[in-house]
Amino acid sequence: MTKKPRSGGAGQIRIIGGLWRGRKLPVPDSAGLRPTTDRVRETLFNWLAPDIQGARCLDCFAGSGALGLEALSRHAASATLLELERPVAQQLEKNLATLGAKTGRVVNTNTLQFLAQAGEPHDLVFIDPPFRKGLLEQTIEQLESGGWLADKALVYVESEVENGMPPVPVSWQLHREKIAGQVAFRLYVRHTSGKGENDAD
Repeated sequence: MTKKPRSGGAGQIRIIGGLWRGRKLPVPDSAGLRPTTDRVRETLFNWLAPDIQGARCLDCFAGSGALGLEALSRHAASATLLELERPVAQQLEKNLATLGAKTGRVVNTNTLQFLAQAGEPHDLVFIDPPFRKGLLEQTIEQLESGGWLADKALVYVESEVENGMPPVPVSWQLHREKIAGQVAFRLYVRHTSGKGENDAD
């Protein structure tokens, strides 16, 4: 069942912190579009607070842009938003322009095809794919193998509770985890030094 945003109603998202706090932005009506709720985003960005400033961000399935735009609002250095649906990508571009977000860019693309090319390291990656499409595992594999992740990168994964823990590389250490309804959200820290990948706090 597709969940709607907790606040603001269908058709818009609200930036909840930082430079553009309180700004509401339109979201096109698109099948499967499932913006991360305000409550989940607030928890996530509390987790990220020590690391978000100056981070190079990649939003793998941008959709409403709720995660990538929130990161920019909180002084991330840059954010690349990947989005397959053209009308949704066009609205993301308009929202970036509305905010004057010069360090954000939208790529209208198939995420798996985009990640198949050689990548540049990012400090923070959001993986919130459409549910029940089987995209999560391959996305994780391509991020790790394609050079998209900096050492000590933070990787956020949002997935269905019913699927359990996603398989991740041994270099990814589970840092934070929470369940909200039927959605599990987890934050991993990547360690390439081989240091205790399973000793999460």
